[in-house]
Parts: sequence; structure tokens; C-alpha cells
Amino acid sequence: MPTYPPTSANPPSTTVMRQEWRRLTFLHWPYEPAVVQRLLPPGLTVETYDGTAWVALVPFEMVAKAPVGPELPWASRFWETNVRTYVTGPDGRTGVWFLSLDASRFGAVAAARLAYSLPYYWSRMRLVATDEGRDILYVTERRWPRPAGRSVVQVRVGEPYAAAELTQRDHYLTARFALWARTRRGLRWTPADHTPWPLHRAELLRLDDTLVTAAGLPAPQGEPVLHHSAGVAVRIGRDRPSGLPPGGLALGQGEC
Repeated sequence: MPTYPPTSANPPSTTVMRQEWRRLTFLHWPYEPAVVQRLLPPGLTVETYDGTAWVALVPFEMVAKAPVGPELPWASRFWETNVRTYVTGPDGRTGVWFLSLDASRFGAVAAARLAYSLPYYWSRMRLVATDEGRDILYVTERRWPRPAGRSVVQVRVGEPYAAAELTQRDHYLTARFALWARTRRGLRWTPADHTPWPLHRAELLRLDDTLVTAAGLPAPQGEPVLHHSAGVAVRIGRDRPSGLPPGGLALGQGEC
């Protein structure tokens, strides 16, 4: 089985965007691989852990920036909720596959659809933190385009994990350093880099979600696997075609 280190084995050499992912909660459910595979384009294979595919609902706060210079608060900050799974490309590189991404800023939705061909949706969203940030409520209501969907997630943030407590499954579910997208130029792979997630335990207080089923999946069964993080600063690299880049990569290292 591949190993999944908490940092990127192949960080991007060129930074085309900087982002911060803040106050993020991962909710993961297991699925039969064939159920997820039918939603993937030709050339991508669902990646499994111990024979199981995993699908995540991930609400958080996004801050997007240019490679250099300050952020623009009126354009860069918004809420986002994505539904994602993990895939292997035709060249063996692995990464995130987004089934949907809901964002509260229309400009970000339009730009991501145009530039990266990602399935972004414009949504009304809010994030409310109480009890000194220990209780967090995420609310998403999709506005455009259809299919309609909504999500209400409320969690209580618990104690942090020590690095030695985190298992390979924890890293498999959270430490992902690339994404795959199907664009007009074919399948493209985009690397990213950030420090290890500062992960916390979390307790689910409320869940009312239809974004997972709107993505074409059956309703998840059972309690999700939860992780929470205050966030990380991220460098996004230049996207690449589905062949190996010059010089090759070390395969089986979490993202490639």
C-alpha cells in the first residue's frame, strides 16, 4: 500500500496562486469503489484505502491570493464547501477529484469554472463560531446552477492530535497535495504544498446535507470520520497534462 506522508513529496516549483484554508472540517464516509467509479471520467480510477473508497464533505473558509502581493478582502475571502474523493490518473499520480465545490463569491465560481473547469456552484453560505471557536456551524444553500443542494454542519472542536497519534488513514484522508480536473485540454494534474495539517478531534452535533446526493452518490451511511483544523497556508502550482512531467516523480507518495 502507498504511504501518505503529512507533507508533499513533490512540491510545485512554480507558484501560480496562494491560498489559505481556514476553520476546516473533514467529514468522510466509506463507499463501495464501483459506486464512486461510475462518476469519474475515463482515465481516472478511484483510489481506495484497504479496499474502500472514501467521499468527503469539507466546509471551510477560503482566502485566495495572487502569487505575490496582499490579499484583496472584497474579492479573496469567501466560504466554500466541497464534495470530494480520491483518484489515480493514467500515469499513476494520485490526487483529489472534486464532485462539487460550492462557494459564496460568484466571481470565484465563474473564474474557477473558466480557468480550471472545476464544478463550482454559487451558494449562500455562512460560518458561525461560538464558545471561543469550539463550536462551529457551517450553512450552505446552493443558488446556481442546478442541481439544488444544501448543507448544515455543526461540530464541536476537540483536543489536538499529537503527530504520533495520526495513522496512515488519517493522512490518506487529509494530506492530499494535488487535484485532477477534466478540462478542454484533457485531464490535468495540479500540485499543491503546505505544512502538515494541525488536526483536532471533532464531535458532530448536527448534519443535514444533500450536497453528497446532489453529486450523484447514494446517501452516506453511518457516522462520518471527522477531523478539524484551524488551517494552513497553501501554494498552488501550475497544472500539468496527464503524462509524467520532465524528470519524473516519486510515485506512491500520497499525491503522485
